[in-house]
Amino acid sequence: MQQEIAETQALTILAWLTGDEELLPLFMGATGTGEDDIRARADEPEFLASVLDFLLMDDQWVLKASEGTDIPAQNFQMIRAGLPGGAVPDWT
Repeated sequence: MQQEIAETQALTILAWLTGDEELLPLFMGATGTGEDDIRARADEPEFLASVLDFLLMDDQWVLKASEGTDIPAQNFQMIRAGLPGGAVPDWT
């Protein structure tokens, strides 16, 4: 997935996350991010990657975000791969 497309979809997911009263506090607690940080860093690809990293920790969170954004759950890993640090290492 091209980084520009991944960023756009990750921003959609972030917008959804900010409206989820259950997961947003968990994300902020896990990452040490405050509301001001979210606003200030929303356009940073590395920050968007942290949003995907967080959601990908739990399949139920991915399914919930997928339902809330109309982005297929199977695309979340591809979106993450399109952001900085998301390349799958080649160990061969």
